[in-house]
This record gives sequence, structure tokens and C-alpha cells, in this order.
Amino acid sequence: MCCLQHSAFHPAMQSDEATLATLLDAPTSRPRLLVVDDQPINIQVMHQIFASQYQVFMATNGHQALVFCRKTPPDLILLDVVMPGMDGFEVCQALKADPATQDIPVIFITGHTDAPHETRGLEVGAVDFISKPVNPAVVRARVKTHLTLKFQSDLMRKLVFLDGLTGVFNRRYFDQQLAVEVARSNRTGTPLALIMVDVDFFKRYNDRYGHQAGDDCLRLVAATLKDNLRRPADLVARYGGEEFVCILPGTAFEHALDLARELEKKVRKKCIVHADSQAAAVVTISLGVAGRAGDIATDVPSMLALADAQLYRAKNSGRARACGGQIT
Repeated sequence: MCCLQHSAFHPAMQSDEATLATLLDAPTSRPRLLVVDDQPINIQVMHQIFASQYQVFMATNGHQALVFCRKTPPDLILLDVVMPGMDGFEVCQALKADPATQDIPVIFITGHTDAPHETRGLEVGAVDFISKPVNPAVVRARVKTHLTLKFQSDLMRKLVFLDGLTGVFNRRYFDQQLAVEVARSNRTGTPLALIMVDVDFFKRYNDRYGHQAGDDCLRLVAATLKDNLRRPADLVARYGGEEFVCILPGTAFEHALDLARELEKKVRKKCIVHADSQAAAVVTISLGVAGRAGDIATDVPSMLALADAQLYRAKNSGRARACGGQIT
């Protein structure tokens, strides 16, 4: 079942990435390198060095590099220092000032070999400094080292952000990531959707079947939500107690509402017996969907408030259903 409503929430109101097992898997695609240099010959050299092992992308000025990184963050950047307009130091500073790009390692590639240039490069956030002309063996080794360090750091950050019971992301990670995705959506003009999920009559389930069964129920619901998300960038997190949330970057409202309906069906089909539910004889979920069109700016409180309001509607309309509204 589904109920739909358009709501006016004004902006002034303010590679799921993985469970633990998936986090420990090796990357399934080749790492992405961005080469930033205003000289095509230098880009060509880097492409020849890395094309067999990595996905290599290019930008010929600082502005192009920033746009690329904000839309599709690479795993590592090889950045020239001397470029017209915005130089490499300014590009690196801008990257480190943006939460969405601050963790991308930057290696400066430059003809300047003096200590002041190297010192400044490290001060603005670069992880390494390589002199031109590059030695292919040396630059390969350094890129491999810094990619390994990045992947290890990414893994440790993700482990800190996992919910200990369900294995999906925790509230802390959700709060951080929603802020990143709202900012990205506003900046790039792409749609964004949020689904808030509540397990129906969960207290009654715990009272009848016990807390161990309740924990098992939450694990199965979390796994069902995660397994049925559609895009690599989608994520599910435990919001608290028996509540979950899904962030759907780049997903239009209508598609998010379709997904919410599908998630409700998938959980129902698990046939977890719930004798004390007033919604069904099995465990069900209620869902509230908030959508933001690409041309409508929004903020975190507005998205949360709308999703929560739609979840409230779903629960007051009989539960075991999805309701949704759009930021307008």
C-alpha cells in the first residue's frame, strides 16, 4: 500500500557501502586516478604509466579537477603545481576544505625541487611530492603505497561507523553522510531521496518472543533493506532502536517511493511470525519517503523532518505501507 503527498518544506527550515564482511573484501574495480596537468604530454606520460593497472582520468586545470572530484571522487590525485589560473596549491587547499573530498590523497608532480615548494605542498595537505621528469618505477611505487594507506584508512573509518548489532551503518555515519549528500545534491543539481523505516509493533514483538528473537529480527530486517538497495552509492543505517534510514543519492522521488514499496514487500515476505501485530500476522515495516528534485535546494533538517512526517502518516494510516512527499 502507498499514500502520496506533496509537502512544502522551505530550505530555511533546515564505490549502503557494505556490511563488515563486504568491507573486508578486496576492491572489485580498479582504483581511480585523476591526473591534473595543463600540459597534454605530461598527462599522456602518466596515462602510459598507469593505464594497465588503474582507471585514469584527466583534468587540464584546477576548476576541472574540483568539479570532477566533487561529482565522482577518485581514489588518488596526481596534481601539477604550476598551472594557469588556480595553481596546484590552491586546488589542494580547496579539496581539503570540502568534507566530500578531504580524504582523497594528493601527490604533487612538479618540476620544482626546492624545499620551500615541497614544504608548502605538505602544509596544504599533500601526502607526497614527486619531481619531474618522473621515474615510472618510483611513481608507481608511491601511488601503490598511498592507495594502500587510503584503503586501509577507509576501512578503519567504516568499521568505526558500523552498528554492532545489525552490521549496517550506525547513526553517527548516517548523520555525517546525509550532510555530505545534501551538500552534493545542492551543488550538482542532482536529486536526492531519504527513506525512514520503522518496524511495526516491535515492542510487542520483544515482549512476546524475547530480546534475543528481537535482535535476530532486527538483523534480518537490516539485511533485507541492504540487499534490496539498487545503486552502489545507496546506504542503509540504523537510526535507533527499531528504526532504519536509507540515503539514495541521485534517485528521483518516484523511484524512491517505488523502492520503499518494494522494501515493504521484501520484509513482509520474510514471514517472521508476529502474533501481536495489528498490521499483519508477520513482521512488517512502515516507511516515510522524502524527495528532493534536482532544481530545489534543501538542507538536512528539512529532509529529516519530511521523512519523519511521512513515516508518521504511514503509521497513522494503518502501518505496513509507504508514504512520501517532496520538498517544494
